[in-house]
Amino acid sequence: MSDVLEGADDEGPSVAIACQGGGSHTAFTAGVLRGLLRNWNDEDTLVGLSGTSGGAVNAVTAWYGLTTEGSGRACDLLDAVWADIAAASPMERWTNDSFVWLNRVEVSGFPVPRVSPYYLPSAKRAQREFREVVERHVDFAAVRDLCDREHCPHLVIGTVNVNAGEFETFTDHDVTAEAVLASAAVPELFPAVEIHGHYHWDGLFSQNPPVRDLMHVAPERKPDELWVVQINPQEREGLPTSPDEIADRRNELSGNISLNKELRFIEQVNDWVEAGRLPESEFSHTTIRRIELDQQFDQPSKLDRSSDFLTDLLDRGEAKAEAFLEER
Repeated sequence: MSDVLEGADDEGPSVAIACQGGGSHTAFTAGVLRGLLRNWNDEDTLVGLSGTSGGAVNAVTAWYGLTTEGSGRACDLLDAVWADIAAASPMERWTNDSFVWLNRVEVSGFPVPRVSPYYLPSAKRAQREFREVVERHVDFAAVRDLCDREHCPHLVIGTVNVNAGEFETFTDHDVTAEAVLASAAVPELFPAVEIHGHYHWDGLFSQNPPVRDLMHVAPERKPDELWVVQINPQEREGLPTSPDEIADRRNELSGNISLNKELRFIEQVNDWVEAGRLPESEFSHTTIRRIELDQQFDQPSKLDRSSDFLTDLLDRGEAKAEAFLEER
């Protein structure tokens, strides 16, 4: 078992990592995880991983690699998944470039005809191919047994229940390929995924990423530190005025609403703990740290699967993780 999970020092801090969703931009998250795992401090113990949409793909891939063969395997799987996601063939590259261009035209304010993914065979085919990519690298049939292992970190995937209009998370034994598929089911692009008799959409409409489930655990498994890999920038300079700038910022703000709400609650609990208003046997201080994608990209680039773009994001993420660990 990897030192990432066991920890070499029982007195060292426990860590949970929450991976925000954001389409292709979450290649940055894969790079961050790769950098963290390759340079992990043996005194730290990983007790939880959560993710939404593309962040869910990264979380479950890293979790599976760690729980089977360790950090090296996790890094290899993350690289393999994103290599499979990248547009490789000439036809895939042409389709990708055309799709991204069309979305840039749309957010610029020009009317573009839209067709429901329920009427597009290509949407259903793309969803099947996406599932095949995830299942190629993660054996979901083995998840239940892996969850029962000692030192296994908590795994949480975020979705939204379309019918009930509520957030819905899948944790540990309940994490399946369908759950990951549901977490990435962007309504404009893919059909909803039916699980347990109701339908699920992309987790970007819910907890992005899931944080509450990482905190509502037994006291001995509660993280001392929560590391949030944040794709949507918290701040932007200047006022968005053009249609595409407004669309970009609106997308970023909506993606951060649930995250900021949950983090504010953790900060409030921290204040109550420090003031002695909560029992120390059940509550403790949790330090929040953010690892942010500090390069600004437009909204359509979240759909860009070009190899050069994804490789650049992976490298940015790994460099950011290394800097984060040095500063910490």
